[in-house]
Amino acid sequence: MKSQRLLSMMLLLQTRHRMTAPELAEELQVSVRTVLRDVATLTDADVPVFAERGRYGGVVLLPGSQLDVSRLSPAEIDALQLLGLDPGQARQLGVEAPTRTAHRKLASRHPVPGHSLLPLSGLVVIDNMPWFSPGTPGADVADLAKDLQTGRRLRIHYRSSAEKDASWRTVDPYGLLAKAGRWYLVADINTTPRLYSLERLLRWETLPTARSLRRGESLASVSRQLSTSVGSRNGITVTATLAADRLDLARRILGSRLTSSNPLDPDRAEITIVYDRAEAARQLLQFGTHLRVTGPPEVQAVMREVATATAALYER
Repeated sequence: MKSQRLLSMMLLLQTRHRMTAPELAEELQVSVRTVLRDVATLTDADVPVFAERGRYGGVVLLPGSQLDVSRLSPAEIDALQLLGLDPGQARQLGVEAPTRTAHRKLASRHPVPGHSLLPLSGLVVIDNMPWFSPGTPGADVADLAKDLQTGRRLRIHYRSSAEKDASWRTVDPYGLLAKAGRWYLVADINTTPRLYSLERLLRWETLPTARSLRRGESLASVSRQLSTSVGSRNGITVTATLAADRLDLARRILGSRLTSSNPLDPDRAEITIVYDRAEAARQLLQFGTHLRVTGPPEVQAVMREVATATAALYER
């Protein structure tokens, strides 16, 4: 609906203050021409929105103009209660109390029980913690978040997974990403986006200079790019046979690494798993004799080596 689109445009401009017509078109899923027509409609209705021309122009909502967003529909209230952090993540960020208060305020605005369908927020619980690896935040999430709010560059002492020792590096931070029970710092280093696991972030310090982010990019857009690149990156594909009654467990443990599963007979299935490197296939040892790696040879060698070394520990 056009009225809903106009409201969405004003909310976007109230949040970001200035956006280009293509940015608004992407957010609203319409054409640039439609965006310009909507801007004209708002202007004709005396809404203080205007378009600036030029290289650094855009659509602007005049400073001080605020939209009353208190009139939320029941469906919008329900959706808001389903979004955001789970209680554990709110606690790590140090915002557990205001999160509870906000939820209570939203809950108080629900329709009277019995007069409508049950709200989804009462039927769905969001818990981002993984099943088998609780994940420790490492660096203090709340302290880091406070430093990120200053909008300044960071100098971080960080150990990547391929390094034995940590090293210092200067980054331009976008913010924090909570994914699969773990926290990541999303930042540019020399204009290249990177994910830094807080589990390996040893120390950090804020620098006096303001962060310099790439034009048109945001925490959400960069996080999506990085998540997509991590999920689709090339690696080594492992094939294995697995007991059929362990297939559900494999899906839970391996997650997106498990790329296919095909039944061989009632008792076995053939699966393929993608890892960054052969050594990472050690994870499959937890399936014991229920799983047998059939290729490639370098992964079979890793499994033999680890299994032999483990057996040696129990020799008398």
